[in-house]
Amino acid sequence: MEPDWDVVAREAVVESPLWADALLPNHERQLVAVFSPLAPDRFALALETIYEGYLVHYGRPRLFAPPGEHEAVLLGDYLYAHGLVRVAAVGEIDAVAALADLISTCAHLRAEGTAGDGEAWAKTAHRLGGEADADTVAAALLAHAQRFG
Repeated sequence: MEPDWDVVAREAVVESPLWADALLPNHERQLVAVFSPLAPDRFALALETIYEGYLVHYGRPRLFAPPGEHEAVLLGDYLYAHGLVRVAAVGEIDAVAALADLISTCAHLRAEGTAGDGEAWAKTAHRLGGEADADTVAAALLAHAQRFG
């Protein structure tokens, strides 16, 4: 299932004029699902919302282009929170814990300058109940690497 990117954009616009200003024009958006293909469909939008927050903090976002570092931190945190709210709405507390662990793990890896964040995302998708084949995992890791290259 492809995430409904318009939901993320609409909610951000309603939430804050800062997020509305950071929203990329339609023709500049690169809306490729990276890790949601590895997870169950019920987590697709939540996972990609959290991943967009991660990209806003550390990589090249697909939907947003915040004007500065402070806005990037705030927008990324907003997207993390909204993704976790989406997961909580599914009613699976273990999934919220898995994604909170992922956010913490990846922040630690980035702070230490250590590789392995893509693999952490893939493992978390599996922890959520995903059963992706090796080719799908490899495609996700490649797409992830391209957001940071």
